[in-house]
Amino acid sequence: MAQGSYVEASYERDTRYINDRITKDGADGWPVEAGRYRLVAARACPWASRAIMVRRLLGLEDVISLGLCGPTHDANSWTFDLDEGGLDPVLQIPRLKDAYDKRFPDYPRGITVPAVVDVPSGGVVTNDFAQMTLDFMTEWTDHHREGAPDLWPVALRDEMAPVMKRIYTEVNNGVYRCGFAGTQESYDAAYDRLFTALDWLEERLTNQRYLMGEHLTCADVRLFTTLVRFDPVYHGHFKCNRQKLAEFDALWAYARDLFQTPGFGDTVDFVQIKRHYYEVHRDVNPTGIVPQGPDLTNWLEPHGRESLGGSPFGDGTAPGEIAPAERVPQDANPAVGADGQLRR
Repeated sequence: MAQGSYVEASYERDTRYINDRITKDGADGWPVEAGRYRLVAARACPWASRAIMVRRLLGLEDVISLGLCGPTHDANSWTFDLDEGGLDPVLQIPRLKDAYDKRFPDYPRGITVPAVVDVPSGGVVTNDFAQMTLDFMTEWTDHHREGAPDLWPVALRDEMAPVMKRIYTEVNNGVYRCGFAGTQESYDAAYDRLFTALDWLEERLTNQRYLMGEHLTCADVRLFTTLVRFDPVYHGHFKCNRQKLAEFDALWAYARDLFQTPGFGDTVDFVQIKRHYYEVHRDVNPTGIVPQGPDLTNWLEPHGRESLGGSPFGDGTAPGEIAPAERVPQDANPAVGADGQLRR
């Protein structure tokens, strides 16, 4: 399998996405419609993980179907190697690239997850991961489950916007800026930026349970996807090694609090996460060897964050049980039982 090249003198993420939106009014030609669209994701990818989590938290599982790619891919595309015969059972394609090319022949940019695919046509609608989840929260409200949390509350949006922007630029993307740095100078600068932001988050979360106060919002979802990968991948593979997540006081307790909350930890597959980074990034890890550690049972330790007050879902409720087809294997996550549900 021919892998791509990731290391650059100074890493800059390509943010040119397909920015069509699925909306209630169908302004872009894509109206909200139950059963029409398929979310194609990969548990290995942090950007895709946020879409999986938001879909579950809001109860959109029966409205937007889920296709899962395997944890590794070549230079061209994510593949459906987890499915029987290597074909997505709904789209009947072996590679996500086929959905991109269906709509945009010889699509010239990266084939990324998450992507929403229009099932009737087989063509990709959007891969704009940030807007995608905001639209799940605001455009799909008629299909939210009863008790779904308000992850993007109107009263907090002005305050949330700069917090989420800093989390994206300095943390979500900051770990990649470290890991794909091609010079000592660019790595040093990226490292300093990352840990400056983590120190800011440590301070912010010392006296409040969640990023925006007493209840979960999409800001917490966005931060969690990086934190849950930090010790298994970013600390070693990406050289983000001033300290482990487990060596922060507030951040580590906060991350465990989220991990033990339905909709967060029960979507995490540590086996796929580690395989993706260590096997795919061969210019960072030429041997492709996947480390056995770290011990992940510490994610189950008591977090004590209840003492700060608040509640995860506010006036809402926790999501229900995960459908059998979407459960994370027990050997991939110490928090889930044989039934795929969080251990209580």
